[in-house]
Amino acid sequence: MMRRDRLLLVVTLGAVFTADFYFILLPKLRPRQQGPGEHCLCPLSRGPNLTLGGYSAVDTPWLSNASFVDLQATWFEGLDDSTEGLSKLGRLFAHPLYNIHTPELGAEEKLLQPEDLMGYYRRKVSRWERHMKLYSEAAAAVNVTVPEHQVSFDPEASWLKFHLGINRYALYSRDDPAVTRLLRDMQATAVISADYTQDEKALKGSCDCTQVVKPSGHHLKLALKLQNFGKAMFKPMRQQRDQETPDDFFYFVDFQRHNAEIAAFHLDRILDFRRVPPVVGRLVNVTGDILLTTHNEDLKSVFFTSPANNTCFFAKCLYVCKTEYAVCGSPDLLEGSMSAYLPGLSIAPRISIPNPWIRSYSFTGREEWEVNPFYCDNIKQLYPYNSGNRLLNIIDMAIFDFLIGNMDRHHYEIFTKFGDEGFLLHFDNARGFGKHSRDEISILAPLSQCCMSRSCLSHVLTSRSTWLRLRLLSQDRYRLSDVMRESLGGDTLRPVLAEPHLQALDRRLQRVLKSVHRCVRRLGEAQVITTDFIDTANTPGPQVDT
Repeated sequence: MMRRDRLLLVVTLGAVFTADFYFILLPKLRPRQQGPGEHCLCPLSRGPNLTLGGYSAVDTPWLSNASFVDLQATWFEGLDDSTEGLSKLGRLFAHPLYNIHTPELGAEEKLLQPEDLMGYYRRKVSRWERHMKLYSEAAAAVNVTVPEHQVSFDPEASWLKFHLGINRYALYSRDDPAVTRLLRDMQATAVISADYTQDEKALKGSCDCTQVVKPSGHHLKLALKLQNFGKAMFKPMRQQRDQETPDDFFYFVDFQRHNAEIAAFHLDRILDFRRVPPVVGRLVNVTGDILLTTHNEDLKSVFFTSPANNTCFFAKCLYVCKTEYAVCGSPDLLEGSMSAYLPGLSIAPRISIPNPWIRSYSFTGREEWEVNPFYCDNIKQLYPYNSGNRLLNIIDMAIFDFLIGNMDRHHYEIFTKFGDEGFLLHFDNARGFGKHSRDEISILAPLSQCCMSRSCLSHVLTSRSTWLRLRLLSQDRYRLSDVMRESLGGDTLRPVLAEPHLQALDRRLQRVLKSVHRCVRRLGEAQVITTDFIDTANTPGPQVDT
């Protein structure tokens, strides 16, 4: 019996050692014995041979820390004079990586044509004027005074220019002056109408309190129409900047933070994704900008005056229609985020698609990706992730969400006009920046699992331009926390983020870089990073409004 036990122990230890060697030690040894990528049997696929500042993206070798610094120094030869005296943010946007040529846009690559957009909005303005005439007549019949606002439809309005600038590559170009104007207009232009958002109207105030995950319409947010007929979504302040999400909170019941929406827009611009609609902070007068401008009786009915003599209001949804869930001015002023609306669905249709790495929105359940480390193999065989750049965009979105700490990306949206090759809209980032003391590494599952993938369909995880921008932002000269601090410093609600959140960005960026670096060492650069550079010769740097 003792000999049999010994034999069983030896066999067990041998099996454990063999498995450890095969699955852990051998993959680490292979890159040392072979060149990067030689151990992968998958055929290499490359993008177009495009160039950046005279360097061919295909010919550029894998960049170690030393070679990256050398290449960075070469990029700045002859640029020192032009960037001298600029701030870090100014130097960043003057860098060649932020001056890459985009192809000339044809009609099919633009979301909207001017004549179609102008006709659509002129019809909306006519309906608004008819509605206001009828509303004023009805109010006069019952001796109710309706505030009058001077309104005008301006074909040169910033929000119209923003809509016209949307194309298949991004929501706006790097140097689009309309975005700067739009931020200024959303921050200062008079509000002429306030109403519930469409998703909250769809609930009609009726909500199922037994639901673990509440529908999006229950969150307190409003649609504000501006004097120039622009439209913005207002999310009021619900949490102080120095507060962290309590440890006992699930991600799907976390607070919605107005400052997270603002910071997410700035980070998206700094990463050069340009997939978050413009957002700016604003101090709203709860009485003058909302109560006195709304024509919605349901919205008027949820206003009250607190014991501290502050004007407050709460959501209509039944399980939050209590004064303890209200937001209050001080006594009338309330800070919040103003997010620019995209063109209406009737003129620019979008489709909402479940995120393949969606989380389990329950207290105990787990999704397949949470238990299967090779989940990415399955995704790569499914449409639309088996071709094109959709999976690459999912990984970009995961990197973005990891940096802001957003675990609530259950869906993403795309414009239907651009089809499978269109970019993903990074909507609804209010649950980001909740914890600065913890990095939720599971958000990077698309990146880590697609690196471990056993499939030979593709191992591409990121584009070279994105990868180099991430590397650039890790350097002292362009440190991510510094350029974010400077960018956010231009917002009226500054400081938008508490300092620990800015420091967390640098820490998380390093974790992203290490994850990609490990994958490059395992598979080789050609398998992991696709080329996407376009010649930057004779490209002037963009105007930077700091």
